[in-house]
Amino acid sequence: MSTLLHIDSSARFTGSITRQLSAAYAEQWQAKNVGGKVVRRDLAKDTLPHITEALIGAYYTPADKRSAEQQSIIALSDTLVDELLAADTLVIGIPMYNFAPPSAFKAWIDHICRVGRTFGYTDKGATGLVTGKRAIVILSRGGVYSEGPAQALEFQGTYIRGVLGFLGITDVELVIAEGVSMGEEKTKQAIAQAQEQISANV
Repeated sequence: MSTLLHIDSSARFTGSITRQLSAAYAEQWQAKNVGGKVVRRDLAKDTLPHITEALIGAYYTPADKRSAEQQSIIALSDTLVDELLAADTLVIGIPMYNFAPPSAFKAWIDHICRVGRTFGYTDKGATGLVTGKRAIVILSRGGVYSEGPAQALEFQGTYIRGVLGFLGITDVELVIAEGVSMGEEKTKQAIAQAQEQISANV
């Protein structure tokens, strides 16, 4: 049975373009994968704690050496990692906040980047352990950052492609709706183009 991990990170529950588009992808994926499982993770509704010194200590303590307190501290991170590893496909909605993904999404990254579980070290450096998966990453941006003078401030798609690649997920499709604060017509056009790309990649 195929599994889709559907992640949203927008702080907006109404009027969110990334939520609209990620839901469209999930719906089309479900129609194509009858009997498939969709696991939902809403990072704005169920916010994750930022990492702490205690959590980092639990990360780097072998599982059989962890105290009861460390086991409790790391339990949520283990759940998030399990969700990631169980998924065949990811669809992730990420708006641009101040040139980068929301902090809610960064918190998820901090919980799922786990040495020994999602990446490891060899004598040649780090290697990703999350392989054989596909990620559809839906990005929205108020301005235009794919080209022109603002391109140097694009830390959104660059970041997510980089971190997923680090974990071993190299099959990454970016669906970008940009210029959505530049007038109604521009917004409609950006959403329509994104929807076409989504339908072509389900």
